[in-house]
Amino acid sequence: MNLINKEVSHKRFGKGSVVKHSDSMIEVHFATENKKFVFPDAFGKYLKMHDKSAAHSLEKVIQEKEIERKKAEQKKEEEKKLRQIEQQIRMEHEKLMKNHKLHPQSQMVFWCDDEEQSKVFTEWKVFTGEIKSGNNKGEPKKPTRIYPNSVCLLTARDSSMSENERRILGVYMVNGDFIGRFCEDGYIPAHSEYRIQLTEQESAKMPFWKYYVNEKSPHKTTWNTGKYRYFDNIWMAQILLDIISLKSDTQEQELAQKFLEYFCRMNQIREEEIPEPNGALMRI
Repeated sequence: MNLINKEVSHKRFGKGSVVKHSDSMIEVHFATENKKFVFPDAFGKYLKMHDKSAAHSLEKVIQEKEIERKKAEQKKEEEKKLRQIEQQIRMEHEKLMKNHKLHPQSQMVFWCDDEEQSKVFTEWKVFTGEIKSGNNKGEPKKPTRIYPNSVCLLTARDSSMSENERRILGVYMVNGDFIGRFCEDGYIPAHSEYRIQLTEQESAKMPFWKYYVNEKSPHKTTWNTGKYRYFDNIWMAQILLDIISLKSDTQEQELAQKFLEYFCRMNQIREEEIPEPNGALMRI
């Protein structure tokens, strides 16, 4: 819209003509001096356009600007509310973590099926499964013991193998702000740094039952039913310690060492006091 040379009126400065204008500013030459105004806000408040056609076009511009302004204000208000919600969640999270007492069995081991094995190490998250019965049937299971000090241990066993041969595929710390009781979709996301995948050769050297034991049947390697189970923090430390010695690549070994140190710090475990593994396989 070209407003150059269009006549306008101002209550104080009288009549004038437009000499410059942009998307945000307009300059008007009055009898004795030039004045700059905010465009298009000045029209309707201070300036009046004489040309009816230009005035009509200007009205449309003002209306569009008003719509944009309201949208901007609405977005700003929504962002403010979102920040308030995020702050409230953060405060609740901090309060919960402050009062959180470490559970001696706050690690989780999963039995990964073929489909999960093909994507768990690309998506770096695992699904807890659905509730099978009751009022909440079909809803995702909440991993209530899982906190930022927890590790997800990934295991598998081929149908042709005995349970003794269940092997460890990999491990990851859960995301640093994850709290199981607040989990609505059943997915447990991995920490951005502390995650390890084992090669097939490495996995073959990491039998799950070397570490895990069912205290009710300490000499049996029986998974029974279920997709996952909780297990001891100390057993997880033993697994991480063995992964360090298993890795030959320097960078991978350093990551495994950092992983162990972080895990021990989060679970208040002294690395030098980690006992030797004494799982079911060691008792047969």
